[in-house]
Amino acid sequence: MTKGELIDAIASGVDGLTKTKAEQALNVMLSAITDAVARGETLSLNGFGTFSKGERGERTARNPRTGEEIKVEAAKTVKFKAGQKFKDAVNH
Repeated sequence: MTKGELIDAIASGVDGLTKTKAEQALNVMLSAITDAVARGETLSLNGFGTFSKGERGERTARNPRTGEEIKVEAAKTVKFKAGQKFKDAVNH
């Protein structure tokens, strides 16, 4: 599903909601999630899942073409843990 298809689904699921307003609502929601996680907050959507900020340590990897060892810097990452309702929907 693309973002456009998701906007269409939101607009068709709410009486009187235009695609433009559905897109605005989706953009605000995504921005709020991004901002919260970037600040280090954990964001939980009951039944859907939890977004949080994670850390990945520095490590050594290999270039598959040359076999040369390369250093991969530590980085911050995003974690998502699916909620039980989401897991159940996927498994049925």
